[in-house]
Amino acid sequence: MMANDIRVCDKCKHMKMKTIVPKLQKLVPDAEIKVGCKSYCGPCARYAFIFVNGRYVKAATEDEAIEKALPFIKKKK
Repeated sequence: MMANDIRVCDKCKHMKMKTIVPKLQKLVPDAEIKVGCKSYCGPCARYAFIFVNGRYVKAATEDEAIEKALPFIKKKK
């Protein structure tokens, strides 16, 4: 089974890399978390967002974005 592919933008004004990356690592230890610009600047300027396994998930805060991303995280069998 493929590991989870999670990406976050370090330019996003609605998330802090110091907090979002550790939260994601704790939640999904097997994930490959990539940090960098996702060329998703329109929504990025207005929302916190996480790219998880091919899906963009956006919300008002990073915690809400994590909550919305949960259904798209692949569980270990």
